[in-house]
Amino acid sequence: MRIGSLQIESRVCLAPLSGITDFPFRRLVRSFGTKLVYSEMIASGELVRNDADSRQRMHPDGGGVHAVQLAGRETEAMRRAAEVAVGEGADLIDINMGCPAKKVVGGLSGSALMRDLDHALRLIEATVEGAGSVPVTLKMRLGWDRTSLNAADLAVRAEGAGVSLVTVHGRTRDQFYTGKADWQAIGDVSRAVGIPVVANGDLVRAEDRCAMLRASGASGVMVGRASCGRPWFPALVAGELDASRTQESFADLVLDHYDQMLDFYGPHTGVRHARKHFGWYLDRYESACGATLSLDRSELMRAIDPALVRPRLRSLFGAATLCDVDLDLQATMQRAA
Repeated sequence: MRIGSLQIESRVCLAPLSGITDFPFRRLVRSFGTKLVYSEMIASGELVRNDADSRQRMHPDGGGVHAVQLAGRETEAMRRAAEVAVGEGADLIDINMGCPAKKVVGGLSGSALMRDLDHALRLIEATVEGAGSVPVTLKMRLGWDRTSLNAADLAVRAEGAGVSLVTVHGRTRDQFYTGKADWQAIGDVSRAVGIPVVANGDLVRAEDRCAMLRASGASGVMVGRASCGRPWFPALVAGELDASRTQESFADLVLDHYDQMLDFYGPHTGVRHARKHFGWYLDRYESACGATLSLDRSELMRAIDPALVRPRLRSLFGAATLCDVDLDLQATMQRAA
């Protein structure tokens, strides 16, 4: 996909996931071959105020295109935040107009902006101005609800304002993450603009990619929650996962991720961030291996001493490989054989 001046040698990217796509996770996902990964959402006002947590979320993952997602409702804050991000090395700025969270929508950011396209356009124009020569992309939903499916209208305005790509999650805001993503409806956006459109929502198996592209007419797809607990999944969807890596130790991967979180956040905060990822890793292991690890899960969620966590993880996952813990990966490898 071409995004402004950038040429991305893939049609698959990792979604910006709040509290998930931090530096350690992005670096891990990228290590499997994923070409484009987005930072977690960063509040523009906080970044402009030099908030330490916001700057930490913007930390580059050390490879490829550094894509930073910004959210906000004030035009000046969005313009200045884009300037700050570009000054810190961002190669691409994404605008969040899709987050359905009550905290974000209550602050008139995220998908709330789809209720006021005139104001949304002003924010886009300010961000494009602040980004200068760096490409700007936009992530949105289909609309606020089924009575206001205005994604195509917003995409047309965004293209006119200089946005280089739009991503559409195939749900309305009032759906949150319930129901089924409407890939066909994303097609209205693909037909309305000349810039690339990326389809997002409910891509949970590698084989979904082709169906999603067909139904949406999109140029690419974005993997979101399906990457939790399997950072290799976006590369698998893209057909970029080296077959030899499927036999790598699952315990080694989890421990590497754990150590990266401790290094990045420090021991106290890193332990807390690790727990949600432990939950997803355990879910994948249980689902694929038919195990029940409720007592082990409880123990890991309470543990604070890395010297106890590491051997416990090693013992739990034993000799399991990545292929062993991902049924979709197994099916893909069997088809390839």
